Amino acid sequence: MDRSTTVQADVTLTDPETGAPLLDGVPRQRGGSVTGSLPRATTAPAPDITGVPVAPRARARLRAVRPWRLFPTPTGTPFTFGYAAVLVVTSVIADHADPSVVHALHQGSSTDVAHLVQNPVLVLIASALWIAGGITSPYAIGFLLVLTALERRIGGLRTAGVFLLGHVVATLATEVPVGLSVLAGHLPDSSLHRLDYGISFGVAASIGALAGLLSPWLRWPVLTGFGAMLVGDLLTFADPMTDWGHLMSLAIGISTWPLVRRWRAARGASSTSRTAGREAVPEADHGTAAPCLGTTAP
Repeated sequence: MDRSTTVQADVTLTDPETGAPLLDGVPRQRGGSVTGSLPRATTAPAPDITGVPVAPRARARLRAVRPWRLFPTPTGTPFTFGYAAVLVVTSVIADHADPSVVHALHQGSSTDVAHLVQNPVLVLIASALWIAGGITSPYAIGFLLVLTALERRIGGLRTAGVFLLGHVVATLATEVPVGLSVLAGHLPDSSLHRLDYGISFGVAASIGALAGLLSPWLRWPVLTGFGAMLVGDLLTFADPMTDWGHLMSLAIGISTWPLVRRWRAARGASSTSRTAGREAVPEADHGTAAPCLGTTAP
């Protein structure tokens, strides 16, 4: 037997820091325990029934409460933000320009029968650039809140499509009967030039569409409250053609539920795949992994 090996076998190993005897390289502990000096494992939050740790879920819910998301932003909701900026400009003009000039602009943008026959596309677009009642009207406030919420769920182009669908269809559904009634002699020729402009038809359709994306406890109060308001306006008989148009616009928005729900699902799936793609890192890019806690590198 080699002499150096024999001498090393008879030497008692000790801890270089404390001088305590070692057992197989591990310091002896009082009571015979050999695990007291091992590093403690970090305890993770216990998962709930969904398999997601409770603490991260609570933090995620707190982060989700962001009141500023109720309003449009240039990057988050570019369609609503840009459209709102245009409406602010036209509202300032309507409030501060000469009344005769404002009346001429409104008359030229009116979606009456005469204008619809002459230049339907231009007048349908121009009529949606004004807010009847001003920037502080309920429909102006509804425009900001409803279109922002809808665009965050289905995207800008689809939100514009829902808005235009309600605006165009409800306008034609209310003005075409007027033209037919004039031809039949039931209404005077002056009805061909009735003043008709604003964003209310598009907003009503957007409210109907958004309701289909809300949870039931919020969906039905929104529809009930807004529908009751429209019925109340109709019963006052102040402007029956416009009031019927609002009810039709709301029904148009409700009819888009299957479509907007598919759009939201597709948008959510696309957002999830993009997030997963950013978080996924190829295994080759990690390099050599560092030793885990409690293990010994060779």
